[in-house]
Amino acid sequence: MAHTKLTQEFFDAMREKYDNDPKNKVLQRSVMKNGINNTAKDNRVVAKLNHTYSVEIDTGKVSNQKRSGRCWLFSLLNVLKHDFAKRYDVKDFELSQSYLFFWDKVERANIFYDRIIDTADKPFDDRELRCYLAAPGADGGEWGMAVALVQKYGVMPTSAFPESNVTEDTSDLKEVLNRKLRRDAMVLRDMIHAGKSDAEIAEKRKEMLKEVYKIAGFACGVPRETFTFEYRDDKQNYHVDADITPKQFFDKYFEIDLDDYVVLGNYPNRKMEQLFRNKAGQNVVGGRQVEFLNMPMDVLKDAAIAQLKDGETVWFANTVTEQSDRQNGLLDDDLYRRAELFDIDMNMDKAQRLDYYDNIPNHAMTLTGVDIVDDKPTKWKVENSWGEKVGEKGYFVMADNWMDNNVFEVIVNKKYLTDSQRQLLEQTPVDLEPWAAV
Repeated sequence: MAHTKLTQEFFDAMREKYDNDPKNKVLQRSVMKNGINNTAKDNRVVAKLNHTYSVEIDTGKVSNQKRSGRCWLFSLLNVLKHDFAKRYDVKDFELSQSYLFFWDKVERANIFYDRIIDTADKPFDDRELRCYLAAPGADGGEWGMAVALVQKYGVMPTSAFPESNVTEDTSDLKEVLNRKLRRDAMVLRDMIHAGKSDAEIAEKRKEMLKEVYKIAGFACGVPRETFTFEYRDDKQNYHVDADITPKQFFDKYFEIDLDDYVVLGNYPNRKMEQLFRNKAGQNVVGGRQVEFLNMPMDVLKDAAIAQLKDGETVWFANTVTEQSDRQNGLLDDDLYRRAELFDIDMNMDKAQRLDYYDNIPNHAMTLTGVDIVDDKPTKWKVENSWGEKVGEKGYFVMADNWMDNNVFEVIVNKKYLTDSQRQLLEQTPVDLEPWAAV
């Protein structure tokens, strides 16, 4: 093991080099006063990020996930509500994220118990087991997870299942579920190690899941089996549909077939034109698999543009915290010139940043437009789920260079792929390690 001791001689040399460069004192005052990003911000980049697009879908008001990690649910429901709005002339219709969130808590606990039982023979320092124990009560997710919930449970309008204090700020719920599920894992492992019967373990597991159901019910409310769907369209015509189940509601009002949609990934640290599967990301036993077809970035862009031109929005996964002006809704990879500010080399390509955990997907949003100049995309219109007080009434503008480096997945209908690309979906997927960041 390396042992590098810092000495006073080394400190003196660093101080001398710092003091001998007069620019350092000027920049020190600026950074201390204004902060790193404000000092490094390039206003020439800001000037080019206007909100004008050659292809644009009118999608109305944005939603607000508030202090929760439910962007993956918001983004899928945004795609569905846009389809509903166009079909039934109801622009600002809203689907309930809380409804799917309730079932995700129950389903995610259920599959967690399976994984704990399956790994009961592994020691505590096993990498797979530690992965499952890291955040069992987390509320983040992926496209395939959201699809699995919709296909099993349907959807409800927000008017029938509204937000709660807990769904708008999930921090307390995550803390409770993390502790509860980890203790459940301890109990299940102890029972297995003590030689308890399968029947005893199954009964204890049922008791644990009932407790999770109760926690989710207190936090979100318990979904009703049926509800009355009542609304006025944009022409003020009244509509009512009584005693309908969430599954019937989805099947009746949404013609979109979620099985027609595929995840195109761009992870240059992994093999291209390969189908990958993340079994550890699955949340519903027997439900949709979490998979992506890894392709070059131009394939993702071409498919997304084709879908937008046909009037349909696009779910996408990204690293929204990188080179992002959240308040003004600006995304550009040259927005903050931090390397120039500090006069250091910070260059890493997309594959290197993935390998070194510098850049991994942490958010999902929706593409609703693109600006194409000389047959090339220059910037994209993005519907976020952070409310109307950020960006342009909740909409962000994303430079094409930001998409290259910080977008990892887009969800498109298979019809926008070429025949050869669709054939790649027939291959046997390569399973990712449970601890893989992507």
